[in-house]
Amino acid sequence: MDGIASVQLSPRSAGLIESLVNSSKPISLISQSVEVTKSGRIPSGQTEIPFELPLNPRSSSKILYETYHGVYIMVQYSLRCDIKRSLLAKDVSKSQEFIVEYKPGSGDSEEEKVVNFEIRPETLQNVRDRARIPQFLVRGHLDTSIFPLSKPLTGELTVCECERGISSIELQLVRVETCGSTEGYTREASEIQNIQIGEGDVCRGIAIPIYMVFPRLFTCATTVAPSFKIEFELNIVIIFDNDHLVVETFPIKLIRS
Repeated sequence: MDGIASVQLSPRSAGLIESLVNSSKPISLISQSVEVTKSGRIPSGQTEIPFELPLNPRSSSKILYETYHGVYIMVQYSLRCDIKRSLLAKDVSKSQEFIVEYKPGSGDSEEEKVVNFEIRPETLQNVRDRARIPQFLVRGHLDTSIFPLSKPLTGELTVCECERGISSIELQLVRVETCGSTEGYTREASEIQNIQIGEGDVCRGIAIPIYMVFPRLFTCATTVAPSFKIEFELNIVIIFDNDHLVVETFPIKLIRS
């Protein structure tokens, strides 16, 4: 049984050589082996051999992180079974990944609060050409900023006014991966999934539900480790009929509960 955390620096942020040098050594979280049966013959038919391996980290200073498949960070656990055969026969080996999750309620309990928001031209950040942004007002709320992975992300928004037509309103779930190295840290954001909650020029003053189910392999509980961090954000994207778009970003925390 093996468990590793692979951290790869982004060539765009750290440089190609730096990313290759610092990404070559995965962190070993767990490594155990056990002999499940002695040498001998396996009879014809189906033979079941029970085995058990404790999920304990390699050292007391390390902890096991949840299974996670990202772009620059990967936490993966696998079982490998080896069958040693005689000299004239080839050995047989088979590997299988398995999922590690925290027990429900193992994370720190925090108070969940409704996150109210208001999106208008004055609240937007990093705007290059404000002349292209029409006058608009969107109000809404997220039910909380701390979401259990087993439940959907929920809330609602309302387009109160907009002087231009709207083409689409979308929700974008984003992973933010921070990787450490001797030269510093690189922080990269990438999209996990995008869903449309409003198509076309939606009616003004009508509440639109926000609802998103978290994908299993590509999300995990928000994780802060000595050499990496896995965090998440939600983007609300409004695309106008002139193809101009505005984005409002909300940091969210994912927990196992």
